[in-house]
Amino acid sequence: MQNWIPKRHAVRRTSGGKFPRRHLALAASTLIALGLALLLLPGENAEAKRTAIPLNLELTPSRVGVSVSTHEEPPIEQEQAWKEIPVENGDSLSAIFSRASLSPQDLHELLTSSAKTKELNKIRPGQKLSFKIGDTGQLDAMSLQIDKLNSLVFERGVNGFTTTKLTATPEIRQRVASATITSSLYKAAQDAGVNQSIIMELANIFGGVLDFVYDVRKNDYFIVIYEELYLNGEMLGSGQILAAQYFNQGKSFEAYRYVNTQGEVDYFSENGESMRKAFLRAPLDFTRISSGFNPKRLHPVFKTVRPHRGVDYAAPRGTPVYAAGDGRVAAAGYSKANGNYVFIKHGEAYMTKYLHLHKRAVSKGDRVRQRETIGWVGSTGYATGPHLHYEFLLNGVHRNPATIVKQLPAPKKVAAGAMPEFKAQIAGMQLQLRTYAAQRSYTNGSDAG
Repeated sequence: MQNWIPKRHAVRRTSGGKFPRRHLALAASTLIALGLALLLLPGENAEAKRTAIPLNLELTPSRVGVSVSTHEEPPIEQEQAWKEIPVENGDSLSAIFSRASLSPQDLHELLTSSAKTKELNKIRPGQKLSFKIGDTGQLDAMSLQIDKLNSLVFERGVNGFTTTKLTATPEIRQRVASATITSSLYKAAQDAGVNQSIIMELANIFGGVLDFVYDVRKNDYFIVIYEELYLNGEMLGSGQILAAQYFNQGKSFEAYRYVNTQGEVDYFSENGESMRKAFLRAPLDFTRISSGFNPKRLHPVFKTVRPHRGVDYAAPRGTPVYAAGDGRVAAAGYSKANGNYVFIKHGEAYMTKYLHLHKRAVSKGDRVRQRETIGWVGSTGYATGPHLHYEFLLNGVHRNPATIVKQLPAPKKVAAGAMPEFKAQIAGMQLQLRTYAAQRSYTNGSDAG
């Protein structure tokens, strides 16, 4: 019996027993899809195969999305070390270059590269030179320590050496010193540990209101607040005096450092009156009067009565002599009687004269400022020993230098409009000074009287 096959399920064969072409295409597509699925299914050894990838396999960054390098990083180049050589007595720059194993050519190239290298001709014992020497033995850089705060660095470039000045910023600390006068301001300040520059500045500040020859008395005392400069824990020296107080025979004088809006610095009393008077009370520091103003003095050389129209200040040879006030040098020279002398004209009415100088520091016509050094104490001319003969003339008439300054015009003051700012600027120092003064009075009794 012949099998019946529904027409819709019948498979039509072609001649030769082959499937139709579209059926073959469908079968082929099915087989391909099945093969791909089998390939994508993980086998039992798949994990082991993944871990078996060699660790030194080079990966192309563009294929993996990260940068991977199998090469070692090059070593970091170490900075060249500086070789330090101190300047010794008798040293020259060429000798130091020789000790540093540097050639004369290096020295020549350095010295001819810039005008600033002239500083190298001023090297002195105690300074330090540091060298940075390249692999080929040539000078790459050099540093000169001028002082503890400043140095010059010379670095080799394409067109020779360039020069850079380096300045360290010191730490500023405040210090307070106080002392009672037993013999002189200088000795008392020294005993209190105050260095010479602060002592001289202290005398300069009060030089317009006190004569440290005539006015100083035993049991006077001072308080000074000033700066000390430190670098890396080492004290380099002193800075500015910020405030000071001097008690003289029961009277108190206060001075405060004030910087105005134009940047000008001066010292003023608590009332805003300048400590800088028109003339100094004395034109040199820390001396004794060997002969005062005396119209009937017996001359020490000629042994006759001759007017002594000035004051003689005995002082060691070489002591600086200052201009008593601002002015112009009217005369400067040498004469048999006066020795080396300087006359200064201060406006129309005043003139000061300085005789028997060892050397002069100014010439006729020079402009001078108050307390500018104009010469040094000597014993030239008719002088029996080193001293300064000082004269003060008002409208051509000799006046006693020790008393005339008290009759001169009042000093300048802080402008009325600037007084609030002045008061605010000195308020802290004023409080400190008065606190120290109160503590001192409580400890030692009332020194101010």
